[in-house]
Amino acid sequence: MVRMRIECAFAASCTSASLSQGSRACALSASCTRKRVGKKMAAAGVTEEDDAFKKRKAHGMLKLYYGITEEGKGSEKLLEPTDIDGVHFNPELYLTKLRKESSLAQLMDVESDMVRQIRSLDSDMQTLVYENYNKFISATDTIRKMKNDFKKMEDEMDGLATNMAVITEFSATISSTLQERHQHITKLSGVHTLLRKLQFLFELPARLKKCIELGAYAQAVSYHSKARSVLHQYQHMPSFHGIQTDCQAIMAGLADTLRQRFRDQSSSPQELSECVELLLSLDEPAHLLCDEFLAHGRGRLASHLSDLGGADDVLEFVDRGCGGFISDSCLLAASYQALFCKEPGSTAQMAEVKLTKFLEELSQGYFELVEMRLRQERSLGDNSLLVRALDRFHRRLQAPSKLVPGCGFNRRGTEIVVRAAQERLAQYLQALKDFFQGCLTDVRQALAAPRVPGKEAPALGELLAGLSASVLNQIKTVLAAVHLFTAKDVAFSDKPYFKGEFCSQGVREGLIVAFIKSVCQTARQFCDSPGEKGASTPPVLLLLLSRLCLDYETSTISYILTLTDEQFLGQDHSSVTPVSSLCSLARSTAQTLLNQYVKSQGLVVSQMLRKSVETRDWVATIEPRNVRAVMKRVVEDITGVDVQVGLLYEEGVRKAHSSDSSKRTFSVYSSSRLQGRYAQSYTPSAPLDTNLLSNIQKLFSERIDIFSTVQFNKVSILTGIIKISLKTFLECVRLRTFGRYGLQQIQVDCHYLQLYLWRFVSDENLVHCLLDEVVGSAAHRCLDPLPMEQSVIEVICERG
Repeated sequence: MVRMRIECAFAASCTSASLSQGSRACALSASCTRKRVGKKMAAAGVTEEDDAFKKRKAHGMLKLYYGITEEGKGSEKLLEPTDIDGVHFNPELYLTKLRKESSLAQLMDVESDMVRQIRSLDSDMQTLVYENYNKFISATDTIRKMKNDFKKMEDEMDGLATNMAVITEFSATISSTLQERHQHITKLSGVHTLLRKLQFLFELPARLKKCIELGAYAQAVSYHSKARSVLHQYQHMPSFHGIQTDCQAIMAGLADTLRQRFRDQSSSPQELSECVELLLSLDEPAHLLCDEFLAHGRGRLASHLSDLGGADDVLEFVDRGCGGFISDSCLLAASYQALFCKEPGSTAQMAEVKLTKFLEELSQGYFELVEMRLRQERSLGDNSLLVRALDRFHRRLQAPSKLVPGCGFNRRGTEIVVRAAQERLAQYLQALKDFFQGCLTDVRQALAAPRVPGKEAPALGELLAGLSASVLNQIKTVLAAVHLFTAKDVAFSDKPYFKGEFCSQGVREGLIVAFIKSVCQTARQFCDSPGEKGASTPPVLLLLLSRLCLDYETSTISYILTLTDEQFLGQDHSSVTPVSSLCSLARSTAQTLLNQYVKSQGLVVSQMLRKSVETRDWVATIEPRNVRAVMKRVVEDITGVDVQVGLLYEEGVRKAHSSDSSKRTFSVYSSSRLQGRYAQSYTPSAPLDTNLLSNIQKLFSERIDIFSTVQFNKVSILTGIIKISLKTFLECVRLRTFGRYGLQQIQVDCHYLQLYLWRFVSDENLVHCLLDEVVGSAAHRCLDPLPMEQSVIEVICERG
């Protein structure tokens, strides 16, 4: 009705606005609209006063519900007369406001919007009425059905009440009729029951004999158990005493029959259980029955142990053992406990102790066979069969461990699984060591193989890369094979006692760390003293292994241990070898190998120089015309070593060279200095003066450490080799006596070495000092110290 009033207001507004503007058509439209609204309100049968009263009442209740007072903010809005949703809405004021504030087009838009809302509300109202109408019809049909159903039910309940009344009447009649004879019938029934019992007792011997003849031993024992207490109670009466004597004789025979059947080895477990139950019911001693029951089971279990030897693979072996020995052990234990350990007491404790001891004795032999069979698994190709066998073995031991907790099946089985895994790790460690030895053998063969003309020798870099890659791939293969022990579907893999120790102490320490230490130890063995392994070791192998150990120190060890830790996340908190310790070991091994390489190569060059000095007569030698061939060979060998080392190590750092390094001369053997220095060599005081001058010169010269630690670069390695070689050359010269031409030959050789060796060392002064000492020592040992002119020496060296 509010919407109708609003429509009226809009129509009036439109009419007034249109009249003021002189629009007759709009006035007629407003008049028609007002008439239509009036008709709707008349059809609804509601006056404007009633509608306003209802609105005020509804708004008053809403104000009470929301707690809005006249002083509140909400009340100010509701008191607004132009608020269409307010309580005090005044259409005339609202229309007046619209006419003042809105144009004709806006008024027409408001009218159109209001008409559309009224139509929407009418549609919603019709839909609501239709929906409720359908529900009302359905509810009417349901009520009509309920009336019909309840009417039938009332009729049935009336019939039931009538029948119950008849039954009650008949029951009362029967009770009153039999009341007098009830006591007499009860007495006769008791007498009848007693006579039946007496008849059962008198017929008991015959019944027992019949049951024994038919093999119904359980029925015979049941009959005797029912009558035993009564016969014992009335045994003082002659008639009952005879019955008791006959029954005892019959049951004694039955007991003998059951014992024979119990001792029969062909009896099935069900028959044995039945015999034991019957013998226990006949008051046979429980401890004797326990011993006989276990003795009978011993033979059967021992036969299973003897059948285990014919298994082909380890999985079949475990299946036979679990399906035979373990399964029968569980059946025997379950039957034994069901027979002798039903009720707690001293008998049950005695029986449990006997069973535990019995299973421990037999399981000892079974576990020994299992361990013996597991040791025969030497194939390292695939671990899946072994892991499946251990998993099945571990799973099947859970049942007897739960049945008889004291027998230690689970503990022994766990120890076997752990030992088998450790033995497999030891086998893989040995396999890695053997593989590394094989790789070293291949490398040595490749280095020692004769060179085919036209075919280059294998590069050291390729040999090193192949060796390192082969070892690393083998380690990854071993880790993948060992990882099967920690698979999620393996029962024992998630046990703390296995996973923690196996991952940290077994795989990481016992396999990977042990192998890395073995690699370092094997490499160090090539540095043994002469006469052992080191005597036949080619120097290039030492160089190769030193680079391998250095690569292990820089990256390989960290990579291998990181890979191991990622695959085997151990739960054990025990201490492990740190990466830094292994890297230090690898670096020290590399250093030892490199030092040995320098010594070996220096020894090779030194041997040539020593023989060249010792095998020559330096007093009677001829005037030098050429550089000796051995010096050329020394330069060639050192050049080859430089190329060889450069394939594996970086260049290194050199000191700044002077511009005339290759043309440098030795001041100690220049003509003027030598003549002045040795002019008085034949005087008595000459040796003293010469030694004094030499010693004074050494005081001011820099000390040269021949066997100092070699750095991991090419320059340092070549420097070490050259120092050893020239030091040997110097010591050999000191032991010889020279003539004039011998001294001049030494001058030529040293100048030739100076021309080429300075470019290989870190400091050219080192070569110059050592060669200077060689020439000086030769001059000291010369009988006629007349040095050669420097220009002649240079011509000879250039021509050589």
